[in-house]
Amino acid sequence: MKKFILSIMAISILTACSNKNNPPGETNETTTEKINYTVDRFADIEILRYDVPGFESLSLQQKQLLYHLSEAALMGRDILFDQNNRYNLAIRRSLETIYQEYEGDRDDEQFKAFETYLKRVWFSNGIHHHYAEDKFEPGFTKEFFAGCIAKTAPSHLPLREGQSVEQWLTEITPVIFDPAFMPKRTVQSGDEDILLASANHYYEGGVTQKEAEMFYAKMKDPNDKTPVSYGLNSRLSKENGQLKEKVWKVGGLYTEAIENIVRELQQAASFAENNTQKAVIEKLIEYYNTGDLKTFDAYAILWVEDVHSEIDFINGFTETYGDPLGMKASWEATVNFINKEATKRTKVISDNAQWFEDHSPTDPRFKKKEVKGVTAKVITVTMLGGDCYPATPIGINLPNSNWIREQYGSKSVTIENITEAYDKASQGSGFSEEFAWSETERESMKKYGFATDNLHTDLHECLGHGSGIILPGVDPDGLGAYSSTLEEARADLFALYYLADKKLIELGLLDHPDAYKAEYYKYMMNGLMTQLVRIRPGKDIEEAHMRNRQLIARWVYEKGKSDNVVSFEKRNEKTYVVINDYDKLRSLFGALLAEVQRIKSEGDFDACRRLVEAYGIKVDHTLHNEILKRYESLHLAPYKGFINPVMKEIKNENGEVTDIFLDYTEGYAAQMLRYSKKYSFLPTYN
Repeated sequence: MKKFILSIMAISILTACSNKNNPPGETNETTTEKINYTVDRFADIEILRYDVPGFESLSLQQKQLLYHLSEAALMGRDILFDQNNRYNLAIRRSLETIYQEYEGDRDDEQFKAFETYLKRVWFSNGIHHHYAEDKFEPGFTKEFFAGCIAKTAPSHLPLREGQSVEQWLTEITPVIFDPAFMPKRTVQSGDEDILLASANHYYEGGVTQKEAEMFYAKMKDPNDKTPVSYGLNSRLSKENGQLKEKVWKVGGLYTEAIENIVRELQQAASFAENNTQKAVIEKLIEYYNTGDLKTFDAYAILWVEDVHSEIDFINGFTETYGDPLGMKASWEATVNFINKEATKRTKVISDNAQWFEDHSPTDPRFKKKEVKGVTAKVITVTMLGGDCYPATPIGINLPNSNWIREQYGSKSVTIENITEAYDKASQGSGFSEEFAWSETERESMKKYGFATDNLHTDLHECLGHGSGIILPGVDPDGLGAYSSTLEEARADLFALYYLADKKLIELGLLDHPDAYKAEYYKYMMNGLMTQLVRIRPGKDIEEAHMRNRQLIARWVYEKGKSDNVVSFEKRNEKTYVVINDYDKLRSLFGALLAEVQRIKSEGDFDACRRLVEAYGIKVDHTLHNEILKRYESLHLAPYKGFINPVMKEIKNENGEVTDIFLDYTEGYAAQMLRYSKKYSFLPTYN
């Protein structure tokens, strides 16, 4: 619940498309000093690469630590594919085999469509869109696919034991081609059973929503003040009518991948910067070996208290966006080191965390009397993995456990080399010219947009997620499928409210009292209109971050109608968002923040559901069609993602590592195929 995703508006302002794309799979012979940030473009996706400034200045020990943590970040790639859908590994492996062995015309339209489909599967870690959750529609035919399979050696196909090629093809064809079969990866609202309607692999054997909720309700003790995150690291399976957890650990489910993760973590521990950091890594290894959630909490406490190490990482089952019930976590990993200069900004924020908590517009009953352990830093990421790759967060705040956050604090990061990559990919997309109301808004965003974007992320992660309390006896999982949306709304509102506060000028975080207007305008335009370019015609909003942004924007628009705070205006038959009163808009952000915090603190499920369903899900289809048409004329990709640099060891004649360097020349397809060859440990069917 603590991952911050850059909005389509921010991406479009920071990044424009480039036609200088490398051919898929092509790599240069040598590393170049100037990075080509744009790597590939297909469907609705643009692939970028990021720079890792400052890596060369690190010590050899730090580089070796980063190397092994980075290897651990790649070892669990198959886990996420399987979590997203039980057929994902079979489909990916069969598609990759065809792609590499295809002897026909690669310029044929059927093959080009096939290649695009494979690239989308790589990008989304499966057959469902990474953001919209809908299953991809292949642009190639069943006949083309069957013909490719017929020309492939059976030994190269992911057949089940004793299964013929014809039987496998019969099983897999509807998974790819039937839009009604497994249509949506995660369903988080509606009248249907959200577990049975979801195509992800967190539950199996026909487990119903009611069964799962009752299963975990029996585990919980309402008097436990330090509850574990029930169900976080397991699949819930129904076998012969009985429910059973299959724990993700060494010796359990996904052991083949986890054993390799552990091996790299063990090597990383030998290069730890200090004993505290080594203890963190060793506790994570213990957790992977046992699967014990109490051990996970002990690891999280050690991790959040390690505030002096320059190198840091996330590795494990962390975020719960993909589970309809908001309990089970996808596997993800990031590796990074501190950006010391930029961290001065976040240190100012964390040093003043108590002031922000005390002056929040929320009810005093829901405020922390003493803010503990809030640390924030700006980082330079060196490797992305699992649910952080290729689509990447720009900010993270962990741990998620509410009692650990209250007693021990949290760590917040802003990933500035990722936002910098967006910025440097290219300029002049034409997006703001098409959608911003006037030159006043465009100039404001041009002048202050990058600074306020980063500051919004800082406030969202460091203070927003770290603020407030849950009242005693309230179930931290009580908001169910709506919890992720509400939590992201809470953090966004906290950031939006304080962006306009004169305290930021006083602290030197902004240099002009009107700078916040750039972020306010971008946020409202995005929430009300431009993020809709990510939604297919006729569809509603499913993803939690998008629901959050529309919820906020629609709520303040509706509540401010009588005072004309925000309005839709027409010009040349085009719709624009206009903010008429920034001061009143800030007050509305504050009022909504107070209500959202109340809902979370009291665990008010009914109010949460009403808020999300009334403002966060439904789309104005007339406006949507207009936005899609205008956006199409810009020839932009609404989604961006990244490939990683290749981390290479340099060894002397004795086999000793003397240095590690980063190669930025690998192409998108080349990286994906290399990862599938080097880091694919799981059996096809788990």
